[in-house]
Amino acid sequence: MFGMRRREFITLLGGAAAAWPLAARAQQAAMPVIGFLSGASAVAYEPIVAAFRQGLADAGYIEGQTVTIEYRWAEGQYDRLPALAADLVARKAAVIAAAGGIGSALAAKAASPTIPVVFVAGDDPVAFGLVDSFNRPGGNVTGVSFLLPALEAKRLELLHDLVPKAAVIAVLVNPTFAASNVRVTAARDAANTLGLQLNILNASSERDIDNAFASIVEKPAGALLVTSDPFFVSRREQIVSLVDRL
Repeated sequence: MFGMRRREFITLLGGAAAAWPLAARAQQAAMPVIGFLSGASAVAYEPIVAAFRQGLADAGYIEGQTVTIEYRWAEGQYDRLPALAADLVARKAAVIAAAGGIGSALAAKAASPTIPVVFVAGDDPVAFGLVDSFNRPGGNVTGVSFLLPALEAKRLELLHDLVPKAAVIAVLVNPTFAASNVRVTAARDAANTLGLQLNILNASSERDIDNAFASIVEKPAGALLVTSDPFFVSRREQIVSLVDRL
């Protein structure tokens, strides 16, 4: 009788042990999924992600305990954003946090008309068709905008104050960034007001940045303005290193 119970016990224990991983996976799968979509890189946005996690934790949403966070990084390759957003939709994200440029928010909105999207962007969400208005965003999208084009003009003014004798300003622009034309227009308008000449340098890859700085050596400029772009944030060490060589 004892031997029979022992065999039954071992069988039950083995079955329970086999079921534990399944139960753990089922519990994890049941947790809400938060999608984090960015046009930048994980390394460049590490402090922002830390603050994001802390904000969620303060509200009671703890990664790995009460929620699962799926991160998707375009690494400055903005054409990847639609596929990354679609993947978050396929993974049943309850909400998508879109960062690293307005392109992330546009991709998230296009991927699903129902999943809530909360964005942080530097450009006018109304002008880009992301929301209906500031007061009444409408749809499934809301968020925060810093209206960086206006700041772009201010940055050029500040650069002019710092280097008043610089008649030519080199401007580093990523043509693949959704708001690049808006940034260039703002810079040109400010340059016309200040009587400055701009040398627009396009760069959307590491090699492009090297080539852009090589052109500055060939056609010297009195100062350099790097437009606001998550890709340039990701390549900041390269840019600073190249500036030191000028």
